[in-house]
Amino acid sequence: MSQQQYPPQQPGWGDPQQPFGQPPFGVPKRKKAGTGKVIGLGCLGLAGLFVLIALIGAVAGGGSSSNGAKGPGIKVGGAADGSTSKGYQTVDASEGSDHKAEKRTSEKVVIFRVWGTAPAGALGPLNITYGSDSDNRDGAFENGKFEATLPLDDDAVYFSVTAQLQGSGDIHCSVTVGGKTKKAHAAGDYNICMAQLSSGLLGGWH
Repeated sequence: MSQQQYPPQQPGWGDPQQPFGQPPFGVPKRKKAGTGKVIGLGCLGLAGLFVLIALIGAVAGGGSSSNGAKGPGIKVGGAADGSTSKGYQTVDASEGSDHKAEKRTSEKVVIFRVWGTAPAGALGPLNITYGSDSDNRDGAFENGKFEATLPLDDDAVYFSVTAQLQGSGDIHCSVTVGGKTKKAHAAGDYNICMAQLSSGLLGGWH
């Protein structure tokens, strides 16, 4: 007696149906979030780095342009042979600096000078006295000239220089205070050359 074969069990209501002879479909794997974004951002960052390097190079190249402003004492737009191109000027930083320095110095000191011909006589060489109302000094006439300086004393009433000949000669003398100069002249015998500047009541020297 043969056994009765029962039909295979039918899937129940709600059970997933599978095609006969095929394995069940697996659940699709999700891609890791952000993988594409990271790669994209990496490429974008590399491109940005190249752009930044290019900008730095452009700025550095523009800063070294020969048409930019130059400091004093540098020829701007000059040719290779040292000539200056049209429309540009050569600026000398030292131009006039010596004159300005001398002027500033002369405003802080008093300068006394005697020059000319003054042979020594029976009483000796040319007699020179210089200074202020409170400070008198003797000077020596050598090689046809004499020059001395003293600090400027704002309380002084006057500054002067005198030179007396010893029988013959021809001399000039001067005193300079604050850019103001007074000169005098003497010739022959025992004449005296005297130059003096006095302080004014309202300031200044005359």
